[in-house]
Amino acid sequence: MIEDALPDIPRAVTALAEWSACVVYIMLMRKRLSRVPLVGALAGGLAVLLGVQWIAGQLPIELWTLGMALAVAAMYGLIMLCADASPREGGDLLARAFVLAELVASLEWQLHVFFYGERTEGAGWLILLGLVYAAGFAGAYWAETRHFPRDQRLPIDTRGLVGAAAVAIVTFLMSNLSFFTTSTPFSGRLDPEIFYIRTLVDLCGFVILFALRGQRLALQRAAEVSAVGMMLRHQREHYLQSKHDIDAVNRKYHDLKHYIHAIRAEADPTRRADFVDQLEDSIRGYERSMLDTGSTVLDTILTAKQQQCDRSGITLTCVADGTAVNSMDPMDLVTLVGNALDNAIEATGRLEDPEQRLIRVAIYRHDLLTMIKIENYFEGPVTFVDGLPQTTKAQASHHGYGLKNMRETAEKYGGSLTARAEDRWFSLRALIPVKDDAVAGSSAASTP
Repeated sequence: MIEDALPDIPRAVTALAEWSACVVYIMLMRKRLSRVPLVGALAGGLAVLLGVQWIAGQLPIELWTLGMALAVAAMYGLIMLCADASPREGGDLLARAFVLAELVASLEWQLHVFFYGERTEGAGWLILLGLVYAAGFAGAYWAETRHFPRDQRLPIDTRGLVGAAAVAIVTFLMSNLSFFTTSTPFSGRLDPEIFYIRTLVDLCGFVILFALRGQRLALQRAAEVSAVGMMLRHQREHYLQSKHDIDAVNRKYHDLKHYIHAIRAEADPTRRADFVDQLEDSIRGYERSMLDTGSTVLDTILTAKQQQCDRSGITLTCVADGTAVNSMDPMDLVTLVGNALDNAIEATGRLEDPEQRLIRVAIYRHDLLTMIKIENYFEGPVTFVDGLPQTTKAQASHHGYGLKNMRETAEKYGGSLTARAEDRWFSLRALIPVKDDAVAGSSAASTP
């Protein structure tokens, strides 16, 4: 390493850059701590990083790598303490924070040496430090905001973590190569050149990490759009098939009633009674298709789900006013009610106790709001993310779109979707404002 050839960045300035970079990414994530503990943790993190840099400055040059490892470990600990992130997400944030800290500290020190040389007296260099750090970290926060949406979490797999770590390591080694040796084709030899190379390489590393996350987020959104589109097509096909089946059952049921009347005209009482009993047994299961809520779409959905519940040994109780949802687009109604019932059937179908396999549906109008409420028993823990339960399926990145789509559908009508889980009883509620024309139509229909 080239010793005493170039003025080194003060340890306190380095610690401040590392802490500020961690704060940027902590602010972009959901917080693990409430406000007061968070402020305390951040203050403690700054003290720890200052202490680590002081210790690193006391170590012999041979242990320089140990000092860097301690600083990196302190940054990772601060991120994991404050941000609600998995270990792999924390590693990805660490790589970004480390490169960002190197970039801003390098830029500030390059300007400092240009204007002030090695001097650290007076207030001028502190003003420069404050301006560069404020602009650098605020700009990074603004740029990264689009890559950290509040309503979407980007899972980091092993490949993504390794890629981010590799970029951070290569960026750090290449940016500091000239401080170790000038005997390579990639090293600078003049002081301004060395500073320029370090800042430029750090900037390239930050841009690469920025672009990689943007690409991963775009791919995830494309996969989500594709999955939602496929789900909607499946729901539409399922709805149309259910409607066709129910219409066929209703026609058959209508015909069977005439057959029963004809058989009752049979002269032989014994044969007549046998025929009647056989026919009545054969149509007994079809009477559920005669739901009349006031909405043919809702009738179709509830009948199909009722038959699915019957096959799974699930008790479905329903009190529904179809006129309360007549103003909704049929496919939006399928999205809300169909998805909710699918989730409820899946959850209750896993219960071993038949008495707990219960689903309750209530759809009614209250003043200018339509309430769609679906409740069911469940077992196991429920983790909520952004107010919605997180999927428990193995490939979480390919599931969980149904609830998001339901919330978007409710919000499309100016409504809301909320979920609660208490005492093994899960409740999903959608509130939909009723349009004025729907209220007028309902009032006119109820007038004698």
